[in-house]
Amino acid sequence: MTPEQQSPLGKPSTYKEQYDASLLFPIDRRHAREAIGIGEQLPFFGTDIWNAYELSWLNMRGKPQIALATFYVPADSPNIVESKSFKLYLGSFAQTKFDSLDAVRDTIRRDVSAASGASVSVQLVAPGGFEKLRMDEFDGLSLDRLDLDTDVYSPDASLLKAAHDEAPVEETLRSNLLKSNCPVTGQPDWGSVQIHYVGPQIDHAGLLRYIVSYRNHTGFHEQCVERIFVDIMRECQPLKLAVYARYTRRGGLDINPFRTSFNMPMPDNDRLARQ
Repeated sequence: MTPEQQSPLGKPSTYKEQYDASLLFPIDRRHAREAIGIGEQLPFFGTDIWNAYELSWLNMRGKPQIALATFYVPADSPNIVESKSFKLYLGSFAQTKFDSLDAVRDTIRRDVSAASGASVSVQLVAPGGFEKLRMDEFDGLSLDRLDLDTDVYSPDASLLKAAHDEAPVEETLRSNLLKSNCPVTGQPDWGSVQIHYVGPQIDHAGLLRYIVSYRNHTGFHEQCVERIFVDIMRECQPLKLAVYARYTRRGGLDINPFRTSFNMPMPDNDRLARQ
């Protein structure tokens, strides 16, 4: 069995309501990266931004507490945490008493860092901070404006073209038409993607067809974004490239991978309308 098949994903589960760190199920990143030609020397750096909307525990008097959680997992961590195991783990806090929000945060940070194999940053927002949370849309020129024909629904890097004989440009492009499927359950994963680059101008129609070509592809969110990054870098040869995708939530979690070839600020964690 593959690690994905051994995970809780797609299987009936007993939901524990007492804290249990053993529920976290790590999956080695190497196998999916090797399949697309990524070796130990990564061609990018970045972060996976997870947002959790279903976190609750008890205070020392037994009163339920709630918070929204954000996790920043380094792209160079050895493992990702399988999403259903993450949901089960967070659910295990429901009937467990903690003496403070900080104690909950520190516990989660310790456990998720151990599962990921790297230091993970954790932020918790209590209800008093909910009104300050923002919702926005990606900046950039929308590729979805293009009226075109397409019939390719498995990733095809040959769709990517760039004007290598012309002066380089700097562009930010975006699309809401990214869709892939869970490699275990087959459930659809809906996303939006933003691509910023400096280099030969990428053909917009070809790029949109390429994004649409993921429609029947099976792969975890992080793996899809890394494949998009690698394909664009190989086929279009930009001098600089950043790929950022935000996926709609499932099971109270959304996953938002960011990969870049150059130093730039961490992207905003503003929720998109579909999230």
